[in-house]
Parts: sequence; C-alpha cells; structure tokens
Amino acid sequence: MQPDIDQIWSWLSEVPDPEIPVISLTDLGIIRDVAWDEGTLVVTVTPTYSGCPATTVINLDIESALHEHGIGKVRLERQLSPAWTTDWISEKGREKLRNYGIAPPVDGTAADGRLMQRIDKLAGGGNLVISCPRCGSNNTEKVSQFGSTPCKASYRCKDCLEPFDYFKCI
Repeated sequence: MQPDIDQIWSWLSEVPDPEIPVISLTDLGIIRDVAWDEGTLVVTVTPTYSGCPATTVINLDIESALHEHGIGKVRLERQLSPAWTTDWISEKGREKLRNYGIAPPVDGTAADGRLMQRIDKLAGGGNLVISCPRCGSNNTEKVSQFGSTPCKASYRCKDCLEPFDYFKCI
C-alpha cells in the first residue's frame, strides 16, 4: 500500500538543507511536487540555482529519506522553469533562518529586479536595509557580496558588532 501524499510531504519536511541544516527542503521551497506514477514516487525539485553545489547531496538526501520510510521506487525530476526564488521560502523557514543567525531575504524583493533597484534608490543608492538577526537593528552594513555559501552575502551589525550572513534574494 502506498503512503498518501500528505505523509510523504511530512517526511520530506524533515530533510534538512545540507548547507543550512536548520531549514528543511520543503521550507526552502525547492520541492515542487510529489506524485505517484504507476508505483513510482516522483519528486519534482527546483534547485536554488542551476549551479548549486549542493544539488547532488540534496537529491541523495531525498532518496535516502524516502527509502528509509519504505518507498522502493523514487524518481527525481528537475524542474528549472519557473526558476526558484527566495520568495518560495516559507515563513517558518524564514524564522528558522533568523533564529540560526542568518538574515532571511527581504520579503518581496526577489520576484522583481526593478523593485530591488527602487529600494536601492530609496536607500540613497546604498545597500538594502537588512535587519540584524541577532539584535534586530537596521544599523547594518554589507561587508561582502559573498558569504559562507554562494547564496549568502556577509553583513555586520553596527550596534551589536556581530557579523552575520544575509540570504540573498534570487
């Protein structure tokens, strides 16, 4: 007997992202669909970006988790369109990132590059205002466009003086 789709989503919600283990793959929003196809479970995955170095590990983790729950036949399908966006990170996932010390993407800035340009213009041509995940201050500065992984930038809080990563909008 095949487990129902809700049960499978529940299992997948326990699979952590290999680069940021505090957030699950479902909270990250990269698992797009789960369906049965003649006895084979088909899981559709959209990588955060096409060159993501964790894609192979993510696929193996999905397959392993499902096999551990007794799913014998699993087929992973890669869906590149529409491209993943940080807007797909769940509210629960954003809170997990914040609690872990990573500033989540600013809501609504990923879907429209023109919006980012308007925000930068409103900020005096400077950096997007990113709240410190540790103290909540908006008195922060970008240290580097490149953080601990390709999807993050390095910031520093001018109030609590702590460095932190910002999950870039894509």
